[in-house]
Amino acid sequence: MAKLKLGPLEDDKPVKVSVELSAAVHRDLVAYAEVLAKEAGRAVGDPVKLIPPMVERFMATDRGFSKLRHATRSRSQPGGSAPPKAE
Repeated sequence: MAKLKLGPLEDDKPVKVSVELSAAVHRDLVAYAEVLAKEAGRAVGDPVKLIPPMVERFMATDRGFSKLRHATRSRSQPGGSAPPKAE
Protein backbone atom coordinates (compact mmCIF):
# COMPACT_ATOMS: atom_id res chain seq x y z
CA MET A 1 0.00 0.00 0.00
CA ALA A 2 1.20 3.53 -0.77
CA LYS A 3 2.58 5.69 2.04
CA LEU A 4 0.29 8.66 2.65
CA LYS A 5 1.71 12.08 3.55
CA LEU A 6 -0.93 12.51 6.22
CA GLY A 7 -0.52 10.60 9.48
CA PRO A 8 -2.80 10.16 12.49
CA LEU A 9 -4.85 13.19 13.47
CA GLU A 10 -3.96 15.02 16.69
CA ASP A 11 -6.38 16.73 19.04
CA ASP A 12 -5.70 20.44 19.34
CA LYS A 13 -7.69 23.55 20.15
CA PRO A 14 -9.34 24.49 16.85
CA VAL A 15 -9.90 27.86 15.24
CA LYS A 16 -13.15 28.06 13.27
CA VAL A 17 -12.84 28.89 9.55
CA SER A 18 -15.10 28.40 6.57
CA VAL A 19 -13.90 27.06 3.26
CA GLU A 20 -15.63 26.20 0.00
CA LEU A 21 -14.43 23.15 -1.90
CA SER A 22 -15.23 22.17 -5.43
CA ALA A 23 -17.25 18.98 -5.77
CA ALA A 24 -14.20 17.23 -7.26
CA VAL A 25 -11.97 18.22 -4.33
CA HIS A 26 -14.64 17.07 -1.87
CA ARG A 27 -14.92 13.70 -3.63
CA ASP A 28 -11.13 13.33 -3.44
CA LEU A 29 -11.18 14.30 0.24
CA VAL A 30 -13.78 11.60 0.94
CA ALA A 31 -11.74 9.06 -1.04
CA TYR A 32 -8.58 10.07 0.85
CA ALA A 33 -10.41 9.59 4.16
CA GLU A 34 -11.45 6.09 3.05
CA VAL A 35 -7.88 5.13 2.11
CA LEU A 36 -6.52 6.63 5.34
CA ALA A 37 -9.12 4.69 7.36
CA LYS A 38 -8.01 1.42 5.72
CA GLU A 39 -4.34 2.24 6.29
CA ALA A 40 -4.80 3.37 9.91
CA GLY A 41 -7.29 0.65 10.75
CA ARG A 42 -9.88 3.08 12.10
CA ALA A 43 -12.54 5.32 10.62
CA VAL A 44 -11.72 8.98 10.07
CA GLY A 45 -15.27 10.15 10.71
CA ASP A 46 -15.81 13.50 9.04
CA PRO A 47 -13.42 13.87 6.06
CA VAL A 48 -13.43 17.65 6.61
CA LYS A 49 -11.24 16.98 9.68
CA LEU A 50 -8.46 16.03 7.27
CA ILE A 51 -8.17 19.58 5.90
CA PRO A 52 -6.19 21.13 8.80
CA PRO A 53 -3.48 18.44 8.91
CA MET A 54 -3.29 18.49 5.11
CA VAL A 55 -2.71 22.25 5.09
CA GLU A 56 -0.22 21.88 7.94
CA ARG A 57 1.68 19.16 6.06
CA PHE A 58 1.64 21.21 2.86
CA MET A 59 3.15 24.24 4.60
CA ALA A 60 5.70 22.12 6.46
CA THR A 61 7.00 20.64 3.20
CA ASP A 62 6.93 23.85 1.13
CA ARG A 63 10.60 24.83 0.87
CA GLY A 64 9.89 28.31 -0.48
CA PHE A 65 7.57 29.06 2.44
CA SER A 66 10.11 27.66 4.90
CA LYS A 67 12.90 29.89 3.54
CA LEU A 68 10.74 33.01 3.61
CA ARG A 69 9.44 32.23 7.09
CA HIS A 70 12.95 31.65 8.39
CA ALA A 71 14.15 34.91 6.83
CA THR A 72 11.23 36.82 8.37
CA ARG A 73 11.88 35.31 11.80
CA SER A 74 15.59 36.08 11.71
CA ARG A 75 14.89 39.72 10.84
CA SER A 76 12.53 40.06 13.79
CA GLN A 77 14.93 38.46 16.28
CA PRO A 78 17.25 40.62 18.40
CA GLY A 79 20.47 41.14 16.52
CA GLY A 80 18.80 40.59 13.16
CA SER A 81 18.16 43.41 10.76
CA ALA A 82 14.71 44.90 11.20
CA PRO A 83 12.36 45.03 8.22
CA PRO A 84 11.92 48.50 6.71
CA LYS A 85 9.12 50.57 8.21
CA ALA A 86 6.20 51.56 6.00
CA GLU A 87 5.60 55.29 5.79
